[in-house]
Amino acid sequence: MRNISEIIEQYLKQSLQQSNEGMIEIQRNDLADQFACVPSQINYVISTRFTLEKGYIVESKRGGGGYIRIQRIELNAHGSVLDHIFKTISGQIDQTTSEGLLYQLKESGYITSREAALMKAAIDREVLVLKLPLRDEIRARILKAMLISLLSK
Repeated sequence: MRNISEIIEQYLKQSLQQSNEGMIEIQRNDLADQFACVPSQINYVISTRFTLEKGYIVESKRGGGGYIRIQRIELNAHGSVLDHIFKTISGQIDQTTSEGLLYQLKESGYITSREAALMKAAIDREVLVLKLPLRDEIRARILKAMLISLLSK
């Protein structure tokens, strides 16, 4: 059985897919009531599963008419994907950001789940047993080389 965080995440992703504008606005308390959970659970899901690294922009407005707006960043053109990769990776990349990038590329259909898993394993901090910042520099080089190889068909 899936936990409440996964259920909320799936609900929000489905709502985003059904949205004509590519974004949704939600009321945190209303969503918490809908899923019979505390509002902080909604915050947790949004802050951990809808990050910029994973391809989402989240804005919030507090107060009486407050809302949380979630927008999916679309990677449409092949060139824009490579640009996004180079901007995200640059000269170094930490593990969390690299995993977010792989997640975003997998969700957008640019790489398979298997390719993402292989790359994630190759750039893991347990494999790259080096001191920072060298580890992040080596991770960036490996990840960039693998992604360019896969996406330059």
